[in-house]
Amino acid sequence: MAFFRPSVSREAEVRYHADQEVGKGFPELLEKARAAETDLRRAQADLASVQELRAAGLAFDRALTEALRAAEANQRATFGVKSYDDRIRRRKGKATPRGAEWTAEVNRLRTLREQNRLTGIPRVPRPVVTAAR
Repeated sequence: MAFFRPSVSREAEVRYHADQEVGKGFPELLEKARAAETDLRRAQADLASVQELRAAGLAFDRALTEALRAAEANQRATFGVKSYDDRIRRRKGKATPRGAEWTAEVNRLRTLREQNRLTGIPRVPRPVVTAAR
């Protein structure tokens, strides 16, 4: 008597194909992030106003977040469809050359985003409202 066990769940297949679709846009999103970083650095070099620096920093943060999401999707898709259901498969996927490459890219983008959030987005003081008597 043979016991048949499905190799992957239907949900894992759906998530895998969704990650493949999201991951396809990674090069374009990375290029957008590079352009946003260039704009931020240019604004910093031109000694732009605090509001302009904040707007450029927030735009860079949004672009990095989108690129990071696509890189994470590529990372999960690289690990394989079975890794969505099995943590051991995920660990094995990270040990492959392509898996290690995507893991390093995800870590690099996370570090860059956190660095930007800590130092690249200037805080703008709230306006003081005085009460009229």
